[in-house]
Amino acid sequence: MKNIKFLLATILFFTLTLDEISAQEDSRRECKIKYNLFKGDFKSKKYDDAFLNWSYLMDNCQDLSVNIYKYGSTLVQDVKKNPALAKRVYEQRLQYFPTKNPAKVHSDYATYLSKNELSDADLIFSILEKAYNIDPTKMGVKNLYKYFQGMTDRNKETNPQKVFDTYDDVLESVSEKLEGYAKKLVPLNKKISDSLELDKSEKKKLRMYSINSKALGQVEAGLDNMIVTLSTCERLIPLYTRDFEINKFNAAWLKRAVSRMYNKECTEDPLYEKLAIAYAEASPSSDSYSFVAVVLEKNGDKVGADKMRLKAFDLEQDPIKKANFKLKFAQYASKKGQKSKARSLARQALGFNPNLGKAYLLIANLYASSVNSCGSGEFEKRMVYVAALNKARRASAVDPSIRSLASKYIRTYKGNSPNKKMIFTSGVEPGSSFTVKCWIGETVRVPK
Repeated sequence: MKNIKFLLATILFFTLTLDEISAQEDSRRECKIKYNLFKGDFKSKKYDDAFLNWSYLMDNCQDLSVNIYKYGSTLVQDVKKNPALAKRVYEQRLQYFPTKNPAKVHSDYATYLSKNELSDADLIFSILEKAYNIDPTKMGVKNLYKYFQGMTDRNKETNPQKVFDTYDDVLESVSEKLEGYAKKLVPLNKKISDSLELDKSEKKKLRMYSINSKALGQVEAGLDNMIVTLSTCERLIPLYTRDFEINKFNAAWLKRAVSRMYNKECTEDPLYEKLAIAYAEASPSSDSYSFVAVVLEKNGDKVGADKMRLKAFDLEQDPIKKANFKLKFAQYASKKGQKSKARSLARQALGFNPNLGKAYLLIANLYASSVNSCGSGEFEKRMVYVAALNKARRASAVDPSIRSLASKYIRTYKGNSPNKKMIFTSGVEPGSSFTVKCWIGETVRVPK
């Protein structure tokens, strides 16, 4: 009798299990049918029909496909314009597909909450922080800026080092991406300068690289503007003096510290020399030797400084990085008032990277700063601005990452160029050639 009962119980158990498996299979089959219908209707822009099947998928088939959330996001945000439902899309996607591009999803989620005023600033910042900690390179450009703003506001008084570290992390990531786009733009811009036609694919790439470079350049400029009041020599010197002993063998920390001291023109302080030498010892490299060159020149060893710069330059193999080294040397020469040398170095930088807009802008600024010494009358002086204008326009044309900055210089130089009345009274023909005097010695066209 007991054996019969056991047998019946076993049969019942397996029957129920089979029924459950069958029900699950039926449910999954229904999910797939609904999903295919939803996907087809969505792509055919039959949004009302797509919405019905999508609602079923959201309730019953949450882990079937990430496309439920990719397409669903567009459906509820742009078509249905339902903020509450859109919020649910983001939350479910992060729950059921946490490894599918999570940094971008968090970044987009924060944007949506902020745009529709669905959350307070602290929650939005926490979501941006999650995105940043996963992968800052996947965040939207505006959100990178917004995250850094929030992080700065929360730490600038209590933990400025955290602000600097985050700034360096973001800037290094931005710089890497900019270098990548710069390399991709070189052959495309060369074809244009050689008057060769770009094919459809190349035009698309040029547009994409240019848009991304411009956006990243704006982030770079925005971060610099934000940190400029915080990273003064008065703040940096005591901070790095305090932390030097525990970091004197830490190449990454030393690199960031000496770079910031250099960029903020704190090179006259003895701490700069200490940091530069420690960095070169911890990481003998082209980068560290370039900072040691500044120390040598500051101490009166100009020959040694030039040799060290050459050593740093020769060690580097990447042409984009070589160009950046030459630009750094040009900027240093400019700070020392060595205008002709600075221009020569900037031109050498352009030989390695023809799209280095900062080199053209440096030359433009060198010209503009020589207005009073390179012309005997108002017309001649204003023609110096024409030479500067040409360089600023070239910077904007070849380097999308600094286009916004270049446009400011373009407006200034254009506004200071000779007007029609001045050209007429000077007895010069519009459109004729004019050679700018003194060290510039460059031939330009008189404005029409």
